[in-house]
Amino acid sequence: MSAVVPKNVRWVLLGVMLAMLLSMLDNMVVSTAMPTIVGDLGGLEHISWVVTAYTLVTAVTTPVWGKLGDLVGRKPMYLASIAVFIVGSALCGAARSMPQLIAFRVVQGVGAGGIGAGALALIGALVPPRERGRYQGMTASVMAIGTIGGPLLGGFVTGHFSWRWAFYLNLPLGLLSLVWLWLMLDVPVKRIKARIDWAGIALLTVSISAIVLAATWAGTTYAWGSWQIFALGAVTVLGLRAFIAVERRADEPLLPLSVFTNHRNYPLAMVLILVAGVVMFGAGLYLPLFQQTVQGASATNSGLLMLPMMIPVVIVSTIAGKIMSATGKYRIFPVVGALFLTAGLGLLATMDTATSHLLTSLYMALVGIGLGFTLQMSGTIAQNSVSLRDMGAAMSSVNLFRTLGGSLGVAVFGSLFTRAVRSAPPAGGEADPNALHELPAAARNAYLDAVTTGTGHIFLTAAVLCALAFLAALFVIEVPLKKAGPPAPAADAPAHATS
Repeated sequence: MSAVVPKNVRWVLLGVMLAMLLSMLDNMVVSTAMPTIVGDLGGLEHISWVVTAYTLVTAVTTPVWGKLGDLVGRKPMYLASIAVFIVGSALCGAARSMPQLIAFRVVQGVGAGGIGAGALALIGALVPPRERGRYQGMTASVMAIGTIGGPLLGGFVTGHFSWRWAFYLNLPLGLLSLVWLWLMLDVPVKRIKARIDWAGIALLTVSISAIVLAATWAGTTYAWGSWQIFALGAVTVLGLRAFIAVERRADEPLLPLSVFTNHRNYPLAMVLILVAGVVMFGAGLYLPLFQQTVQGASATNSGLLMLPMMIPVVIVSTIAGKIMSATGKYRIFPVVGALFLTAGLGLLATMDTATSHLLTSLYMALVGIGLGFTLQMSGTIAQNSVSLRDMGAAMSSVNLFRTLGGSLGVAVFGSLFTRAVRSAPPAGGEADPNALHELPAAARNAYLDAVTTGTGHIFLTAAVLCALAFLAALFVIEVPLKKAGPPAPAADAPAHATS
């Protein structure tokens, strides 16, 4: 085993991060451009599917890309996923109707699933856990740039050019990352001849599709207690049970169940990642809404509203990573992180119409500190719990659980928020923040109180989840971090992943 991290690893990782940024920015930019897209293409009744189709396919294909990376090689699979994403982006930019756009977003989602799965697996293959902390700041910075820069870039491009450039921007960035990694990425690989687990792929696709659709539709398209949601829940449970049975018998399972049973740290890390996904998506959606609606912040600067939370994520993640690399200790970080998350979200739940921007920013900073301690460290714990042989499948699960956490969180939070504001004037609780000043004082105050109540319920629910994550973090075992890097290629294996 080689214990040496490649000398140019920062340059290689920069190419990997560039592809990650590609997929993160796209989601944020497109969300900002959606009102303009609907105004041009029509099809308002299908608007949710522009997001749902992308999210659903991303979640479904993530474990498939991860397993193919294990079997065929991580470099060719990662390059292929970037290429698919570029093609999907070009098609989306050329869409002439809403159904076309939704179909092309499916193509984009296929590529995004491979980018998310491949990035984590490549980091795991290039950098052993003991050294990974030195590079955590890069990952955190990419997440911050995507979260903050996406809405700003989306607003600028849509306002000064055309919504189509929200997709066309992906082409030069994607081609740059594709060429960069083609030239610089060098991952030893030994291809494995094995039968692809088609049954596992089909069952996991059905199960994930059912749970994501239930999370998307519950409380909006259908009531939580409707037969449609119950049916989707039943399909999810039965599909997962069948999937587990198939995986136990498969020669080369899509998702080796041993990664969940060989070491208790892995399932505990999945709990932490799921909760972090809930917090990231929920806070990213409802904090700007509260600040724009209740505190009167400008929607034009929606990306800047997240700075008090995202800056601590980058700083704390970088510091924690350096400490982990120097000492080999990491168990304390998710414990402290979950405490900060619980405290910060609990304080956000106390906000009312009189809460100042400064106080909100302080509460957000606590959440950012918690995410900085938890988000990347949970991935490191998961990586340290599996063998390099299963790295692709295991790391794709990290991305899958984060995506599912976000989807489920947004669905539950949306239901809580809708219930709180439904009875508030005007128009059953739907109001444009920019038009609130035109309402009578009594109606405006009633609506602002309803929004405050809804966001309060959201943050309180998230705080309870983070308290449960704290309990999970307490059970993490301090296992020495692996110092060995990726193994040298076997004599009969190609030296590079390009072969």
